[in-house]
Amino acid sequence: MENIDELKQFLADRSKNIVILSHRNPDGDAIGSSLGLYWLLKNMGLEAEVIFPSEYPAFVAWMPDADRIIICDLEKEKAINTIAKADIIFCLDFNALDRIDPMEHAVNESKAFKVMIDHHMYPEGFADSVLSKTDVSSTCELIFEFAELLDKQQLIDGKVSDCLLTGLITDTGSFKYNIYPSTMRVAASLLERGANNDFIQEEIFNSMAEKELRLLGHCLYNRMEILEELETGIIWLTKDDFEKFDIQRGDTEGVVNFILKMKKVRIAAFIKEQPTIIKLSLRSKGDFSVQELATRYFKGGGHKNASGGYFYGSLKNCMEKFKKAVKSQMELEKQI
Repeated sequence: MENIDELKQFLADRSKNIVILSHRNPDGDAIGSSLGLYWLLKNMGLEAEVIFPSEYPAFVAWMPDADRIIICDLEKEKAINTIAKADIIFCLDFNALDRIDPMEHAVNESKAFKVMIDHHMYPEGFADSVLSKTDVSSTCELIFEFAELLDKQQLIDGKVSDCLLTGLITDTGSFKYNIYPSTMRVAASLLERGANNDFIQEEIFNSMAEKELRLLGHCLYNRMEILEELETGIIWLTKDDFEKFDIQRGDTEGVVNFILKMKKVRIAAFIKEQPTIIKLSLRSKGDFSVQELATRYFKGGGHKNASGGYFYGSLKNCMEKFKKAVKSQMELEKQI
């Protein structure tokens, strides 16, 4: 990690204003890494403000001081002013500034020392110091490594551990995919430091509202298509579905993973029709890269087995394009 000594000097100055940012539609890794770093800095005697572009899902609302996070969509002036005053900006779980719209301009214009900690491919060069690795489970895993680089691993207490374990659990589907040897070593260390795995698993996976369970049933029974010849499954939701089920942020978390429970399916897509855009969540098993598919056809990206993208147009055209994209990607794989 370049400029680590300069960063240590910055952090040694208690008067510095520190801001922690993560991406729009924050998931468990985004909020886990942000609050994990927030509590690590607190244990170092430092204060920080955490800012997200949009609201976080309800299943992570239990996390310590989650209610102090500034949501730019709700408090834009406060968010932008806080960024403008920052001396240090940590950018977590994203590596391109368009992921934090509408805060992109404020960060780009800021003279603060910028730190990127992220595990996605193709990082942009906007940060002064970068900890970027793709062969880790999550940004939370990198926050653990960052604490070691600062020689502050002894300050990873129960609160920090709960936050970081949340990101490991959510970004690996409870340790089912995207696993590396380092992932299990970090998870073990977090448990030793007081992380409450039983509580976290219960909050993440067993706290669904009735409407969420009914929505899941609707997805699986009425909105699922299996393409056996492509080993692919698709679940889609229309704008009418969003209105009928009063779908809010986080209500559809994990739906795409149910498709991969079928042995004959190795590629899964969850396609959501929204007012002005269609969003895709993509998952895969084995060697098929949904990251390449998302990048090539849907202006997206992510990880080999978990990525996302978007499409402008009709839901029907998006689904047709996705099917053609999978077929083309499979043909490319055969040629390699």
